[in-house]
Amino acid sequence: MIMPRGQALLLPANPTFVWGTLAAAFVLQVLQGLLSPAAWLPDWMALVLVFWIVHQPLRVGMGVAFLAGLGLDVHQGVLLGQHALAYTVMAYLAVTLHRRVLWFDWLGQTLHVLPLLAVAFGVQVLVRAVAGHGAPPAWAWVSPLLTAALWVPATGLLLAPQRRAPDPDETRPL
Repeated sequence: MIMPRGQALLLPANPTFVWGTLAAAFVLQVLQGLLSPAAWLPDWMALVLVFWIVHQPLRVGMGVAFLAGLGLDVHQGVLLGQHALAYTVMAYLAVTLHRRVLWFDWLGQTLHVLPLLAVAFGVQVLVRAVAGHGAPPAWAWVSPLLTAALWVPATGLLLAPQRRAPDPDETRPL
């Protein structure tokens, strides 16, 4: 595959780092739900899931998204399958777009990720409405916007371990 102009050549992702960041996002999502269950706060698990599905689609996919969603459903005590369905739909869409997303700069990537996060939030709203729990307040739709706004710092943070040179040397151009 030809690299887009100006994009750095990355080292392979360390599997321990990938699974560690997913676990950290799960813990952060759980703590956020315990400390402040506001509906407008960003969805950390969805952000990290989309990031790794876009960057490592063979390692993190729909199965991981489904299991993470089930874990959040069980912990938060919501309708079983609400997050699981939302994250699985989001993961499917992310897998279909993963090659396209990487060709854009960070702003373009953010604009591609925003609909994925909005669809995941919309599926959760739809599942809750069908179950008879009613719709969330209108300001709750700020959550996908905040989560998408975190795409740029999350990309910088999660790609940082892959950017370092394995063995720096002045004679090697890469």
